[in-house]
Order: sequence, then C-alpha cells, then structure tokens
Amino acid sequence: MLATTSEKLEIILAAEELAQMIIHSDIAENYRECLQKMKNSARTQSKIRTFAKLKDHYEDVQRFGKYHPDYKRIMKEVREAKREMDLDENVAEFRRAETDLQQVLDQISVQLGGAVSEHIKVPTGNPFFDSTSSCSGGCGSGGGCSCSA
Repeated sequence: MLATTSEKLEIILAAEELAQMIIHSDIAENYRECLQKMKNSARTQSKIRTFAKLKDHYEDVQRFGKYHPDYKRIMKEVREAKREMDLDENVAEFRRAETDLQQVLDQISVQLGGAVSEHIKVPTGNPFFDSTSSCSGGCGSGGGCSCSA
C-alpha cells in the first residue's frame, strides 16, 4: 500500500514538473504573447465583436433557413465578417501559436499513451496522430463508425 502511494506521488510530481516545463516553454510564451496582442488590439477586438454579433443573428436566421427574409444578406455578412476577422494579423498569429502549442500537447499525449500501451487511444483531434484508427477514439458510437473501439 505504501509503495503504491509513493509511486502515485512520484507520478504526480513528474506530471507537475512536465506541466511547468510546458508552461515556461518558448511555444507557450509565444501563445500568451499572441493572445495578449489579440486582446489588446482595439481593431482586432472590434472585428471579433462584429463577427460574434452577426453569428448570433445568423443562428436566429438558421432556424428558418432560406425561408427567412434576411437569409441571403445575413449569410453574406457573416462570411465577410469571418473573412475579415480571420485575415486580421493578430488573429492569424494567435491561431498559428495555438496550433503550435496544441501540436506539442498532442505529441506529449501520444508519447505518454504509447509508453503505457500501444492500444491506448489518445484523442488528439489531429489525423496525423490518429493514423492507427479510422476515428480518434472518441466517436462514442461503439464501433458504429467501423473503428476498432
């Protein structure tokens, strides 16, 4: 019993050490810097707010579909606002930083899962890492998607 408790404690301490290494990494620092730039840019925040408002209106229009009188106008405005937001330099930088950090976290998850057993499914959400199965292991269909879950 005592050995099990000390093993668990060692694992928890090692996990905390790994988390601290990730938090203090250059990739995580870049992510935080990009997030702050995005949050502190009035122009970027204006684009995000505009898109969010239009998206709310879009969801109302979607209930009625193409029969809603403003359907075409709202669809066009939402696409334009999303494009404007996506092309914003701060949003694009943040998304690249977010993807870089997610890739590191996915790689760590795959390594940890693989170290325990090759049969452990690690839902990374990235098809590059999910090559062992036709789904990411999180389909929840009980094999309905023809995966080996």
